[in-house]
Amino acid sequence: MYKELGIDENIINLFEESEKELESIFNEVDKTCDINSLKVLKAFQDNKISDAHFGSTTGYGYGDIGRDTIEKVFANILGAESALVRSQFISGTHALTVCLFGLLRPNDELLSITGTPYDTLHEVIGIKENASSLKSFGIKYSEIDLVNDDFDYEKIKEYLINNKVKLIEIQRSKGYSTRKSITLDKVRKVIEEIRLVDKDVLIMIDNCYCEFVEVDTPLKYGADIIVGSLIKNLGGGIAPNGAYIAGKTNLVDLCAERLTVPGEGAEVGPTLGINKSILQGLFFAPSVVASALKTAILTSKVIEKLGYVASPKFNEKRADIVQNICFSNSEDLIKYCQGIQMGSPIDSYAIPTPWDMPGYTDQVIMAAGAFTQGSSIELSCDGPIREPFIAYQQGGLTYQYGKLGVMKAVQNLINNK
Repeated sequence: MYKELGIDENIINLFEESEKELESIFNEVDKTCDINSLKVLKAFQDNKISDAHFGSTTGYGYGDIGRDTIEKVFANILGAESALVRSQFISGTHALTVCLFGLLRPNDELLSITGTPYDTLHEVIGIKENASSLKSFGIKYSEIDLVNDDFDYEKIKEYLINNKVKLIEIQRSKGYSTRKSITLDKVRKVIEEIRLVDKDVLIMIDNCYCEFVEVDTPLKYGADIIVGSLIKNLGGGIAPNGAYIAGKTNLVDLCAERLTVPGEGAEVGPTLGINKSILQGLFFAPSVVASALKTAILTSKVIEKLGYVASPKFNEKRADIVQNICFSNSEDLIKYCQGIQMGSPIDSYAIPTPWDMPGYTDQVIMAAGAFTQGSSIELSCDGPIREPFIAYQQGGLTYQYGKLGVMKAVQNLINNK
């Protein structure tokens, strides 16, 4: 069967050998999955989820008990006072945008302490000029870079002493950068340091790609609000779109009024039949995230054996489901991404090529043979065509399918050497 997929004996042996060497690490992933599954099951039971919550509303969406209860379930799991979970969010970037516009006012200052945010936020903030940006509304922006993949604690504290910052943004996942993603122990430490000099500044966490990778959430360690996408971890590959904002009730309410209408906020927003998909996706999410993590760990192990640089390394502590592969040339990057597409269930016959993607400065190649467009909890791989030519791989609905996709990518890479 492997040979029918174009995978030869050498690749099969390489992956089987790597799997044996990773057994103890995979066991740790399974333990985290067990704990997160318990949390999800308890939240479903505590909120008495029933068939009635699968119903649908149209129009204004008044009195949607499924929507309202889903938000309680998310709040319980994430350790939040409240949550806003809506299909009206078109992406994680949209949810982050709503959060920033909901919490910031003219003359306020936004400070990123993880360096320059992800590319799609550049026009939102005003790093790249846009007449609808935060900058165009008189909101100031500053950033402090990481130092050796950790926060610059002294510079952050000094900046907060000398400037009145309204909101600090922390992007946990690396985006299209070479830095490491931010684990919860680092989140905890930096929040403790921030509170020594400013007890009132709002701390917002971009939590995309990070949910269920660890047991806790940033809210446990003092973050005020967190944001994530439902076509990433918490959607479990079933939610067809949407995102969430979770945290303190007064802040979530402000975001709800920015998403909908002041005075109505979270009381409106039809679900249009999505409730069951959101709940079922959340139910599967711990297992799906575990599969994505195992796929990433296996990829890291195999790719290092082939002589490429992988980050994180297979045995490093992980904060998210993203696996970097540094190819150092555009040809290998493109061939690997094309191999991921060949190993996908949808559009496996398509050949991804670099293109001018909206919101990005460089051309980007994206392999995503997914059931949901843009879903990066499903096996996908992408990267900007710029040095050092890094592929950013994420996802895998099941470990078995994730492994097959990576095997096909490695085979395509080797075939074209």
